[in-house]
Formats: sequence, structure tokens, C-alpha cells
Amino acid sequence: MLRFIRFQAITMKQFDVPSFFRSPIISKVKAKRKLEDPRKKDFTPTQLTFGRVTFFLARHFGFCYGVENAIEKSYDALRSHPDKRIFLLSQMIHNPTVNDDLKDQGILFLQDTEGNSLFNLDELTPEDIIIIPAFGTTVELANDLRARGLNIDSYNTTCPFVEKVWNRSEKLGETDHTIIIHGKFEHEETRATFSHSKTNGPSLVLKNMEDAIYLGKIIQGDVEMDNFYTYFEGKYSTNFDPNKDLKKLGVVNQTTMLASDTEAITTYLRSIMLDKYGEDQIKEHMADTRDTLCYATNDNQSSTYALMEEPLDLAVVVGGYNSSNTTHLVELLEQKFTTYFINSHQEIISKDEIHSYDIHQKFVSQEHKFLPEKDKLNIAITSGASCPDAIVDEVMQRILHLAGEEISIETVMNTL
Repeated sequence: MLRFIRFQAITMKQFDVPSFFRSPIISKVKAKRKLEDPRKKDFTPTQLTFGRVTFFLARHFGFCYGVENAIEKSYDALRSHPDKRIFLLSQMIHNPTVNDDLKDQGILFLQDTEGNSLFNLDELTPEDIIIIPAFGTTVELANDLRARGLNIDSYNTTCPFVEKVWNRSEKLGETDHTIIIHGKFEHEETRATFSHSKTNGPSLVLKNMEDAIYLGKIIQGDVEMDNFYTYFEGKYSTNFDPNKDLKKLGVVNQTTMLASDTEAITTYLRSIMLDKYGEDQIKEHMADTRDTLCYATNDNQSSTYALMEEPLDLAVVVGGYNSSNTTHLVELLEQKFTTYFINSHQEIISKDEIHSYDIHQKFVSQEHKFLPEKDKLNIAITSGASCPDAIVDEVMQRILHLAGEEISIETVMNTL
């Protein structure tokens, strides 16, 4: 029997999500910070001291609006249709705990995260329930499912901030701009955005500044146009013609990439267009797009920058290893601190050993000397937008246990 707790998200909408995703510690912390700072102007972390261990909790982390909405609708589908087959197009969100629980409840997955089929679509019937995940889906798959008589609208959990990027892309297409998507092409959200974008105009996916610089060389004529097709193979829309489709550009964010990177790419491409067309013509060739980063990703990144101002001994980031927004939090923190990326407390083996995901080499490594031998330990804690607070709570509890601290959590919470 699933128990449900009321959660509050933006626009004051109430969400029903399973209570086992909630943390008694973190819920109190977040409620207190929200009461003190309702306009979210203060990004300094919350400090919780347990004996010799002080946790610096990021101002913002954990479930966002889109994730809570997706989880609510998924569990509603389970409750409302106990006798029907229920399919998710792919992972609901990039968190193993959430996805594993949905599978345990009986939900089946149609595809893996790379878009490979896990179920024969020909075996679907109009009686089956289809859930579109928070990342959205491609136009092609949506049309295919509709053509088979399936209802894909009742449980469409596409995040409104993802749809905002689709709408921005549509507007760019209407003004004859080529849509530059800053994202990871293999990511479900980028594939969905690219699919929608290319129906509105020429589209191209750039992953990083290296891609942007190469594109700039093509625009400037420093690299032969034909090299475009080799370098960006598979990442441009059908019939893309660099000779005519690189004259008007507009940049959008996958919604989970680093805001600073998107800004840098946009600024760089604008400088290329300025050099080519001049200041008086720039508005005709470079769209003045505002950042399309989602509010939660933006808040989480701003909170991470604030963490980087603190005197920390180490940082722990919790979340799914295939979570783009979580990976970028690691990317920021590791610039300054020893940073561990884990998906649960089970990766913390002992005070001398932790299994941490290496975002550069793409594997889980066995790290030693996890907790430094110090009289006082300052540890940053944060998580991605798809990580339940309960998992972060378990990580904190595990660290305290290894540090030999038995101080009452209730006592500390009463000091907030």
C-alpha cells in the first residue's frame, strides 16, 4: 500500500509523491529556508553541525516541479489502472531508485535511455497505458504511438520547462533562424528537443565550446563547408545546408547544461557573427535569446557556486550517474574540492573507502581516504533535480555513523 505525502512546488501546486522519497531532516530545512527567503535571493548553504561534522547543505537541490509532476502521474497511473499494462517510454527520470521502484510496481519500459527498443511496439494495444517521461519524446515516436491507436496524452509528464524550449525553438524557426541546441545529443531530452526543433527549422546540436569554435571556423570560411557534415555527423537536421543555414542563429539550452557554458557559447557565436556582418546587422543574424535553463537547474547551479565559497574539506553529490544536471554540479565542485559522486549511501563502504562515479572516464572508481582524520570536518552535500531527499538523508546518516557521531538529529533540527 503506497502512502502519499503532499509536496509543494512552484506555482503553489500540490503534488502527491510516495512518502518514502521524503526526508524528515531535509524537509524541515527546506521549509525553514523557504519561509525565511521566499523570493530565493539567498543562495548560501544551510549549516548543520553534528559533533565534529558540519554539513553544508546546498540552498537548492532535489526534486523539482517537473520531476514531482512526473512521479505523481506515474503513481496515479498505477493506482487508477491496476488491471492494465502500463508502459513508460523510457526512464521516468535519471534516478535509479525512482525507476527501480516504478518497475517493482509493475511498470514496463519501452526503450532504454539511448532510444533502443526493449519491447515490440507491434504488441501494444489501445488498452495499454502509455506514460511519457519528464524528458518528453520525439515527434516520430509520438506519431507512431498515436497511429497505433494509443492514448499518449493522459499521462504525458513532459516537463513544462522542456516544452518552453520547444516553443522557443518554434519561434526561432518562424523568424528563419537556425536553431542551435546546446546539449548532449545522446540525452533523451536533447533527442526530443532536436526532433521538435527540426520540424520548425534547420537545427544543430552543439555539446561544448569546442563544437562552437569549429562551427565558428566554418562560418568564417577558415574550414571548408564540406567538413561540417563530417564533424557534426548525425547532429544536424535533414537537408541542412551550411552555406545558407549558418547566416541566422539562435541558441537554446537543453535545460540542464551549465548556464555559464551556454552563455559562453552564445557570446562566442555572436562575436563570430559580429565580425562577419558588423554591429549594424547583428540583430538580423543572431537572435537575442534569453537563457532557456530551467528554474531548478539554475537554482541548483547558483547554490553550488555558493557552496564553493565555503571552507570545505570535501563535497558529496548524490544522484543518478546518467543525470545531466547532476553531472554539472560535480563538474563545478571538483574545480575546488575533492568531490565524490554517488547514487546512494551504499557506495560509502567505510571512512577509508567510497565508490565514486568519474564523470570524465565514465566509470565507478574505488576511492580511498574518504573522510580525512581531522578534529572538524566540513562536508558539502547536494543532489540533482531527480534525487529523492530521502537518499540524501541516508548519505548524511552514513557519514555520521562512520565519523562516530551519535548526536540526536532532533536536537540539531531544533537549533535551526
